[in-house]
Amino acid sequence: MSPTDHSSPRRRRPLLKIAGLLVLLALGGYLVVQYQSNGGGGAPHCTAEAPGGQSGGAGEPYEMSPEQAGNAATIAAVGVAKGVPDRALTIALATAMQESGLRNLDHGDRDSLGLFQQRPSQGWGTPQEIRDPVYAAGIFYDRLLDVRGWERLPLTDAAQEVQLSGFPGAYAKHESNATVLTAAFAGGGSVTCGGPAPTEPGRPEQVRAELVRIFGKQVRVDNPAAPAPAKAGAGAPEAEVTVGQPQGPADSAFRRARVVAYWAVAHSHDLGIARVSYASRGWTAGAAGGAWQSERAGSGRSGAPRDATAQADEVRIFVHR
Repeated sequence: MSPTDHSSPRRRRPLLKIAGLLVLLALGGYLVVQYQSNGGGGAPHCTAEAPGGQSGGAGEPYEMSPEQAGNAATIAAVGVAKGVPDRALTIALATAMQESGLRNLDHGDRDSLGLFQQRPSQGWGTPQEIRDPVYAAGIFYDRLLDVRGWERLPLTDAAQEVQLSGFPGAYAKHESNATVLTAAFAGGGSVTCGGPAPTEPGRPEQVRAELVRIFGKQVRVDNPAAPAPAKAGAGAPEAEVTVGQPQGPADSAFRRARVVAYWAVAHSHDLGIARVSYASRGWTAGAAGGAWQSERAGSGRSGAPRDATAQADEVRIFVHR
């Protein structure tokens, strides 16, 4: 090999470094454009946190896709509507995390389907019922509560009594994350969702129908037909769905309101929800990194008028039109 050949790798190294830097700069520019084209919202994602970000070893904040967050929110909401203890919510969430990854699957082992991989041939319901997250969560809780002493069983044993899985020890690994989800959706934690604001018309009628289906007469869901005033800076009005708590102890009412608020945020991507207002706090799609913000008295997050008579246990959901 000639001297020139010996030196050529050293000469190429600076060129390779420059080429690599150019690739990184191009990628950075692409990501900035993508971020800006999404209105600063970035890719859709949700985060569940226990109080203070953690809960005494309960686990780190849990990251989810909008689909996973929506399903987790429904599982938690159904449990709260049924009045089951938090432990039951954790068992249900851990089970769905193991069985489907919190996805509403249209396939599975043999005839297993849905969030919990329930089987029509084993008496869980029709395929259509099992693919309905509200139904699937409800029948899971019903069968869990039928297990004698379920509250005292280890999580994986309680789940196995319901599921009769071929892998009975698999549920335990999800307990920490499921505990975070329970605290986030139904306890003192929080749920945030980032991503772009909706651009297509949302579905206020489905928001109302789903909340009535989950909670029944436990909540008062006002008619969403009339549009609310347009959000500041937006060209289109929003349809408002107001959810009140007409009965029951105050603690239960506040818990339901919190679950409704986080359910709405978790379903913002698929139902076109643009804003949620609850307990002097507000969430706006595509703003503030998806985090909740304090609302000024008498105004909404972006200066929009806020009903001064709104109660602390009332949730206002604004759907893009």
